[in-house]
Amino acid sequence: MFEAVTGLLAEHQEIEQRLADPSIHADQGLAKRLNQRYAELSAIVRAYDDWRHLVEDIEAARELAAEDHSFAAEAEALADRRAAAEERLRHLLVPRDAADAKDALLEIKSGEGGEESALFAGDLLRMYTRYAERRGWKTEQLDATESDLGGYKSVTVAVKAKGTSEPGEAPYALLKFEGGVHRVQRVPVTESQGRVHTSAAGVLVMPEAEQVDVSIDENDLRVDVFRSSGPGGQSVNTTDSAVRITHLPTGIVASCQNEKSQLQNREQAMRILRARLLQAAQETAAAEASDARRSQVRTVDRSERIRTYNFPENRISDHRTGYKSYNLDQVLDGELEPVVDSCVQADLASRLEALDPADGS
Repeated sequence: MFEAVTGLLAEHQEIEQRLADPSIHADQGLAKRLNQRYAELSAIVRAYDDWRHLVEDIEAARELAAEDHSFAAEAEALADRRAAAEERLRHLLVPRDAADAKDALLEIKSGEGGEESALFAGDLLRMYTRYAERRGWKTEQLDATESDLGGYKSVTVAVKAKGTSEPGEAPYALLKFEGGVHRVQRVPVTESQGRVHTSAAGVLVMPEAEQVDVSIDENDLRVDVFRSSGPGGQSVNTTDSAVRITHLPTGIVASCQNEKSQLQNREQAMRILRARLLQAAQETAAAEASDARRSQVRTVDRSERIRTYNFPENRISDHRTGYKSYNLDQVLDGELEPVVDSCVQADLASRLEALDPADGS
């Protein structure tokens, strides 16, 4: 696998030279993509340099140990460090999703359970917002439809890194594992008998698409304007400022009513539409690539529950990875790292297995 490093080292040097050219930064989109790729390759270069230096140090220590046995222990310790460095480099060389360096859009929708489901959707929104804060990400609410008790029938949030992220550390690379049905078990605020009810909310995670990622012909769009509904004050409801955009070739729809002006709502709806079109294109490509690796974590049917939040037991369980802990209150306050990491590790394990199918035979 390490034979691939030579080409990556050359690509790293080439991008470094391009980024030194001031004219590159006149195109912000290009500069951002180059910086993201440069950060990804820089991690590989550092890991490769560490591994190569350890190989050289081990050879030197073994030569010394042949003359002085006191160096044998040092050679052994260096060999352990080399094995760890080799494993890290191997992980970095595993092919990643092309969208892993992108920011993310999260859509949270209430499901069966009425008001209780909408309140749980609000809990999930708070959990992801707090998690983003812990990671130093910025969140922006693009669209929301609130319920009567203060929950959300649906809410769409953009999650953006404040700078260039390390490989596997960008919002989409981590949040993509949150897509699916989340089940909650607790006593609803509307329950007078104290009985535990089960309801669910759905989460859809998409990479945020830039204009260069998705080409949209304006002639393929139908734009409808309508009066905003729901909480927001009288000023929101007095004009036809809400916007619904339909992409006619695919039937994909995006709408926004959060902003006060029609222009702002249109811009936000276009952001959501681009992300949905990119997601649809990626899913189609994955389905057509019959020989492509399919992660057991990533391809769980969205109709199936991926996680259960049990309030009476303060327990959270991820049904894909087997992860379970009894600190649900802390997880809902944003301490989502161990849960997400269990998904990341399961996905990485399946990718590594796919690289060497002989191991699984």
